[in-house]
Amino acid sequence: MENQPAISALGALAQSTRLDVFRLLVRHEPDGLAAGEVARQLDVPQNTMSAHLAILARAGLVRSERHSRSIIYRADLDGLRGLMLFLVKDCCAGSPELCAPLLAELTPCC
Repeated sequence: MENQPAISALGALAQSTRLDVFRLLVRHEPDGLAAGEVARQLDVPQNTMSAHLAILARAGLVRSERHSRSIIYRADLDGLRGLMLFLVKDCCAGSPELCAPLLAELTPCC
């Protein structure tokens, strides 16, 4: 990942509602949620939610697919993985033992 996509992803997550949306979608992997259900669970108007979802999609953090009349949104875990790897790529100046606590924290969540 280059700087600009990382900045875009971090910028998309640097807003409270979008961060809540992303975390909600991560919790609902692999099935995802319909856009209306995301709006309902977070108590956000649907038109506002559409704008937030579009920003997250452009940043490579969510993807969508149509299922009959609904659009199902899912967290793009590959996008998240790319962002996380970008952030820790040069972790601890080549001393992996210094990154061990970070890796240990990430391992049980998955």
